[in-house]
Amino acid sequence: MDHDDAVTVAHRCHRALDPLHSLIYFAPEAEERFSAVGLRPGRMTYFAGRSAPMGPVGAGVVAATFFNFNPELVARHIPRAWTLADPAAVIAARFDAAAAALRRLLGDDVADSAELAELAGLARTASDACTVEGRPLYAAHAELDWPTEPVLVLWHAISLLREYRGDGHIAALVGSGLSGIEALVTHSATGRGFLPEAAKNLRGWSDEEWRTAVAGLAGKGILDADGGLTAKGAAQREDIEAATGRAALAPWLLLGEERCARVHELGRELSRTAVAAGAFPPGVFAGR
Repeated sequence: MDHDDAVTVAHRCHRALDPLHSLIYFAPEAEERFSAVGLRPGRMTYFAGRSAPMGPVGAGVVAATFFNFNPELVARHIPRAWTLADPAAVIAARFDAAAAALRRLLGDDVADSAELAELAGLARTASDACTVEGRPLYAAHAELDWPTEPVLVLWHAISLLREYRGDGHIAALVGSGLSGIEALVTHSATGRGFLPEAAKNLRGWSDEEWRTAVAGLAGKGILDADGGLTAKGAAQREDIEAATGRAALAPWLLLGEERCARVHELGRELSRTAVAAGAFPPGVFAGR
């Protein structure tokens, strides 16, 4: 693959696989397992579940590595979560929830199929190319022991690939000069991310904070009077996505074009099955 083809392939594979990881954030199994180990229902389970591999870190570390959440929201739940549940117990609960959710959404026949095991092997091989430099959240997850059940091997491998890409995406956002809320506003304005109301609710930003960010971005010539991206804003988002794609190439270059095509084929089919089974609530994602 040449460079441009590799970037396109990497993005297609990411899009095909990502729902199989991100469904954990909406699965009732996650809330059940996290509550059972002592966490409070709601956003605490998200912050603690995703950050637990870093250990009992403070709110600042979580806000920094998650990037576009309101730090005040994070501080309501972290570090209190670690007084209620040990990070190791949270990690175990998260894996258990992922297995249960995937089996419910895909069905046991698919979860135990040769095709899923094949995809799990390919995703794990791809993750071998990920490195820790400048990737704090990926590095923490990469230090976890690999599960043995294929459905969890798949989920963990996709988690590693997602956090690896995410750390690179944050580096690109920081380099562009956008703050966390500004990044969220401009991503929503592309029509390919969270809808604005969902973004505000899920990331903890008030209407006033959102309006202030929109006004600031309009003053910089990034948004127009209707809140849409200007040519400058669209170019900025394109540059961010291009930088993100370049930083996430290594796993897919390792696999090569033929195996990447197989990842896309298998991942897309499994993701479609999970989405059709109700993995995500309506209105959360735009353009998915």
